[in-house]
Amino acid sequence: MLLGIHHIAIICSDYELSKQFYNKLDFVIIDENWRAEKQSWKCDLRHGPVQIELFSFPMPPSRP
Repeated sequence: MLLGIHHIAIICSDYELSKQFYNKLDFVIIDENWRAEKQSWKCDLRHGPVQIELFSFPMPPSRP
């Protein structure tokens, strides 16, 4: 039985645009880190009980 979801991880192709999108939906940035070893950003956003981990990568995988 599923009792809840802790967070959702999203890989984005445009990090700044994605951050702005979720911010306009009233998600608040709770942590943001540059991960030099992966050349990527990781941003934790929260809106009430919902948490999103937003990731950027230099070559994001293509999506259907």
